[in-house]
Amino acid sequence: MELEVGNRSGRVKQADVLVSRVAAMALLFLVGGCATTSSTQGSVRLGVVDSQKVLNETDAGKKAMGSLNSFMKNRQALIELEEKELKRMEDDLIKQASVLSANAKKDREEQLRRRAMEFQQKVSDLNREVQEKQKEVLEAFREKVEKVVAKVAQQMGLLVVIERGRAGSTVYNDSSLDLSARVIEEFGKEAH
Repeated sequence: MELEVGNRSGRVKQADVLVSRVAAMALLFLVGGCATTSSTQGSVRLGVVDSQKVLNETDAGKKAMGSLNSFMKNRQALIELEEKELKRMEDDLIKQASVLSANAKKDREEQLRRRAMEFQQKVSDLNREVQEKQKEVLEAFREKVEKVVAKVAQQMGLLVVIERGRAGSTVYNDSSLDLSARVIEEFGKEAH
């Protein structure tokens, strides 16, 4: 759309009205109030699921988090072991500094510096491992959630299910749209 300087405000207002109408129609469509473009009238049935709640309250979610926590504790133990060894080396150097020759002291300081750098690299590598494991575990669980949500949505005749949560864009929803309890129940059925 071209805007002319002299007639700009009129055309801008028309464009704003058009955008507002399109936005209003889209909103009506999302909440199920508008007719479909075919010859039948219908509404869009919505549902909302809180994936974090499903993760926290299902056996499968608890198992996934337990596996992840175990992996993280294992990596943390490795870091703490290395950290203790590094601290021991530092303490030994401090205690022996007065009796060591200048060359021996310099060698020990260099060795400690190398170990400190190796430690930092190891911490970085272990953190990367933890992040990859977290992504792997949560993605696998998310796939399970999506399958169960699809099954529940089909059973209930829903056309759209929106994820509720901190990362999601759903700020508010009526509690009658929340499928989380039903999804949790379905997870329990599939586990048996």
